[in-house]
Amino acid sequence: MPATQPSLYLVGTPIGNLEDISLRALRILKEVDLIACEDTRQTSKLLNHYGIETRTISYHEHNELTRSAELIMHLEQGQSIAVVTDAGMPGVSDPGYRLAVLAIRHKIPVVPIPGASAFLSALVASGLPTDSFVFHGFLPAKLGQRRKFLEEIQHSPRTQIFYEAPHRLVATLEDIAEVLGPHRHVVVAREVTKIYEEFVRATAAEVLEDFKKRDEVRGEITLLIAKAEEQHGLPAVTQKNARTRVRELMKSGEIDEKEAMKRVAKEMGISKSDVYRELQKDGKK
Repeated sequence: MPATQPSLYLVGTPIGNLEDISLRALRILKEVDLIACEDTRQTSKLLNHYGIETRTISYHEHNELTRSAELIMHLEQGQSIAVVTDAGMPGVSDPGYRLAVLAIRHKIPVVPIPGASAFLSALVASGLPTDSFVFHGFLPAKLGQRRKFLEEIQHSPRTQIFYEAPHRLVATLEDIAEVLGPHRHVVVAREVTKIYEEFVRATAAEVLEDFKKRDEVRGEITLLIAKAEEQHGLPAVTQKNARTRVRELMKSGEIDEKEAMKRVAKEMGISKSDVYRELQKDGKK
């Protein structure tokens, strides 16, 4: 479909390397009447690199509601518009969804122009199973909500994928090691496609120690968690040992149940939640 048709184009742009853009995307960006950008300054770097002079307008989370209505008016007047974000596909943890829904309601063609995706790129290079996975966007920022969410996916048979803010990465890895267990395999993909691209693949405990040693964590982060092992609960010997060990630690009177559970989880390489569940079972007998 030529860009001269009044349509809304959702254009995927590079997530780091400017060469990761398709010929079709470049053609659409040249032919449309207007480019709606998450950040016009960021998009101008891409447009200037490829000599594209199409007019731009800002379209981001703070003006999305009002600007969407304005853009629909342009579309109904026969113009074609491309939507781009700072990186990746519009609508994936970025602006674009509201406008696409509104365009569909107004019976305006919505055309995807495929491009780079941080979470897909990280997944295929992670070494984790790709046959069944779930992308969640960002994990909850608050500790309680984040741990509750991790508990909900603890026994999931699918690879779990998230975006994470660099300043929260260590805290999130600590929660993963405690809730899912220190031996759960995780992958941190940092700055994918950029100069300092890095993949850290190991157990939750090992990856946590790696990033705790760093002065500062920077860059775009994609966090992947391996699916749960195919087992129903803990082995009987582990159940018994977990309950016995907690009671042993508490007998000294130096630590409370919460701290005892934490120590046992670390000693046995299981999650604190697993220890808690076994204590609950013990109390019901």
